Amino acid sequence: MAAIVISDASPLIGLAQVNGIDWLRELFGTVLLPATVADEVLTGRFTDQEARITAAVEAGWLTITPDPQQGPALPDLDEGEAAGIRLALSRPGPVLLLIDERAGRAVAHELGLKVAGTAAVIGLARLRGLIPSARAVFDALHNSDFRIAPAVITTVLKRCGEIDDDSVS
Repeated sequence: MAAIVISDASPLIGLAQVNGIDWLRELFGTVLLPATVADEVLTGRFTDQEARITAAVEAGWLTITPDPQQGPALPDLDEGEAAGIRLALSRPGPVLLLIDERAGRAVAHELGLKVAGTAAVIGLARLRGLIPSARAVFDALHNSDFRIAPAVITTVLKRCGEIDDDSVS
């Protein structure tokens, strides 16, 4: 497991929608949140989700961290993704970056970072027994405005043993 876990906005938003923020603590302990990402997720517009994120910050395991002042120029990414990647690059040792957006994931991979997304966190929560069903969580996300590619969901459900290789989700 990575010694340091950093989250972009999308995984926090998705997990907050299904009341899964605490899974991050159970899975990873402390999670770092770049200040720019904190500004993106704590806007005052999504009261229920933001309350869950704020509670994690107040509990001390979701830690808002200043954005690094140095790092590569990442003009094709939004500010939060860029801040997360720069923060990950600034830390010694193994780092896991939680990020969903395809472009951000590609850049992070190119820079040698290990990445995982919301779907992987849900799958890991299922495998660690934190939730009884990954499929139920994916269904709840699907009923919101949060989207995960069907192929990604199928892969996670296979890894969790909720469908076999011959099943279609």
